[in-house]
Amino acid sequence: MRALLAICVLALVTPAVLGRTMDRCSLAREMANLGVPRDQLSKWACIAEHESSYRTGVVGPPNTDGSNDYGVFQINDLYWCQPSSGKFSHNGCGVSCNDLLTDDIKSSVGCALKVLGQQGWSAWSTWHYCSGYLPSIDDCFVQFDSFNSLNSPDHGHFKM
Repeated sequence: MRALLAICVLALVTPAVLGRTMDRCSLAREMANLGVPRDQLSKWACIAEHESSYRTGVVGPPNTDGSNDYGVFQINDLYWCQPSSGKFSHNGCGVSCNDLLTDDIKSSVGCALKVLGQQGWSAWSTWHYCSGYLPSIDDCFVQFDSFNSLNSPDHGHFKM
């Protein structure tokens, strides 16, 4: 009984930093809502699948240089984010690495776009899985695009 009580107390005082697990479509829709061009979304979904299995709270094991990778896109702490340990980082994105582990992917997306702009797709070691043919991401938007067209002013319906 005491062990159960101790586990319950520990669960209440230990912060949950598990993040969330997305899927291909939820990631694509959120990224589109953040302004990422739709023609890039299949690539981003592929990278997220291979880097983190769409999990936002992942910290990768140490790399050979002692750095770690964070979040859904596994962004490196030596170059792009400041680790909470205080170890040196170039912090090219100007963010805490912990910001890349949250359910809100805005910081992760912003930083990933910056990495892409400076280093290209090959910055991700998993890029070789994503550089060829990828299935269209359009199926993730069919229901939403149909809903939006039915509720457009040109269709004669009121917006909800």
